[in-house]
Amino acid sequence: MTTNWRAVQERLKALGFDPGYIDGVRGPKTDAAITAFKRSVGLNPRPYFGPLTEAALMGGAQQRARADIPWMAEASRMLGIHEARDTARLKAWFDKAVNWIDPREIPWCGAFVATCIRSALPGEVLPDNPLGARAWGGFGKACAPVFGSVLTFWRGSRAGWQGHVGFYWGEEAGAYHVLGGNQSNAVSVTRIAKARLLSARWPDALPVTGKPIELSASSGPLSHNEA
Repeated sequence: MTTNWRAVQERLKALGFDPGYIDGVRGPKTDAAITAFKRSVGLNPRPYFGPLTEAALMGGAQQRARADIPWMAEASRMLGIHEARDTARLKAWFDKAVNWIDPREIPWCGAFVATCIRSALPGEVLPDNPLGARAWGGFGKACAPVFGSVLTFWRGSRAGWQGHVGFYWGEEAGAYHVLGGNQSNAVSVTRIAKARLLSARWPDALPVTGKPIELSASSGPLSHNEA
């Protein structure tokens, strides 16, 4: 595979991963940026740059977000954005319903979902408290867990109040792969145990068009605290 390393470096930099000086020459800083990017999207975090990594970095993730599920294109576009490194960008991007928060201080998984939904469906009714992860359990209409659906999870205890919310990206035998915000302080794809699922929801404005996506089992750890 012939790789345009200048294009790779430019794309990494645009996503917030520092590849060093953009000169088209692969070096240690470029490898470190590739590793960090792959970790952020749920790929094996190593500097190997093959077809899967190239597809994810150069547009495959956005292509996977089909035109009939437009909020997933917006969610994919934000992959790698970090609450500390990209605070100003996040605050400027957040929907007006939630843009008063500082993502370094307030959990923002709900703000991420709200902004992605509203970017595609401006008239969609959000939960009364979109920052409350479990509030998304009453959003839109119920559906099966499919690509693009809004998944809510319990944290700490199923009977408690803490939770997490993100978008279905795929699944394996015991875990959902969730594209969401405030996952290791960034927008990333994270594995969350299926046993923690509370609900799967879909916007009222559109019919359910997502499908289940079977992914290979990952050797990475399951997330237990998405904050």
